[in-house]
Amino acid sequence: MMAKGLASFLFESTSVVKVSLGAIKGSSPREAGASLYVSPEGMHGTIGGGQLEYIAIDEARRMLARGNTDKQMAVPLGPEIGQCCGGAVTLTFAFMDETLKIEEIAEEQRREEARPHVYIFGAGHVGRALARALHLLPVRPIIVDSRAGELALVDVPVEQRLSALPEAEIRTAPPESAYLILTHDHALDFLLAREALGREDATYVGMIGSKSKLGTFSHWLKRQEPSLAARHLESLVCPIGAHDMVRDKRPEVIAAMVAAELLTVLLPAKRSEVAEPELF
Repeated sequence: MMAKGLASFLFESTSVVKVSLGAIKGSSPREAGASLYVSPEGMHGTIGGGQLEYIAIDEARRMLARGNTDKQMAVPLGPEIGQCCGGAVTLTFAFMDETLKIEEIAEEQRREEARPHVYIFGAGHVGRALARALHLLPVRPIIVDSRAGELALVDVPVEQRLSALPEAEIRTAPPESAYLILTHDHALDFLLAREALGREDATYVGMIGSKSKLGTFSHWLKRQEPSLAARHLESLVCPIGAHDMVRDKRPEVIAAMVAAELLTVLLPAKRSEVAEPELF
């Protein structure tokens, strides 16, 4: 996906200030480098919301009105501003000229292109619910099906691929992709799972089903490719989105559980490098 939202905002706004989170001590609502773009009438992005963001927006608009130069502001995230993160942050304010706008759009595009690819095989009810759940997250969903009619029902702007040989999509996928397998055909599911496990560089391979389906697949793979089964069978997630506390099998619920499962793998927290986030 192209960074059309940011590009449109920056070039439709004559004057813009970029607000970035700099140094962080303790807890903060976002990570260092998170940015908010403020114009006199609008804004794009977020540095975490709450009173911190209100302060940032007010200061940015005062700068726009006065024509001030770039600046920094230290903000304690405590009772003084009505937040209870317990930390402190430095906000950096920068006026955006045309060169900086172009650089920001290019950087946003690089981030978009670096998003992990998530292949959804099967555009049925659960596949479409997964597309809806994933398209707002920092991943690149790609939904694959051999049925044009099912793909036509996908109601969010994610990449669609009509393919009579969906296993070919796995063979040409970039390294460290994730694969969600939930087609209308159990035999096809097994073929795709074997293909994905055979890549040996998959970040996640998941197949919809049950413990019984997993057992059947395990026996089949051990007969078909015993060496592959010995190396990678344990890495297959089946059933996907399973949670002992949630037994609901509605597509939207399964999709929400799978999305959470995926994010723990694709976006692992590096607690030694990132300050603990505070939720608002």
